[in-house]
Amino acid sequence: MPFRRMGRPGLVGLAARTAVVAGTASAVSGGMARSQQRRSQEQYEQQQYEAAQQQAQIDAAAQQAAAQYAPPGAAPTPAAAPAGTDVATQLQQLASLMQSGVLSPDEFATAKAKLLG
Repeated sequence: MPFRRMGRPGLVGLAARTAVVAGTASAVSGGMARSQQRRSQEQYEQQQYEAAQQQAQIDAAAQQAAAQYAPPGAAPTPAAAPAGTDVATQLQQLASLMQSGVLSPDEFATAKAKLLG
């Protein structure tokens, strides 16, 4: 009858137990990391949703306030005519667009007339 040693496991048993413990720890760690990442993503999405809702409320309140304080019967006016330096800059931009071929001479003349009033 062969003699069997009792007590501490052999090298193979020790390696097997270590592999099981390491595998279990790795699986648990990975699961926890995925769970934590999912929770943080959900929290981020909730914060973005709440921020969008608050911005929508602020925009609605601003529009309501603007409508409330606008003079009665006043129609919305187009943007004010730009200052002289801005007109010169815009004319230079139109000229460069015409020179590059983006605008035809007729389109340039129309835009120039519109800009000058």
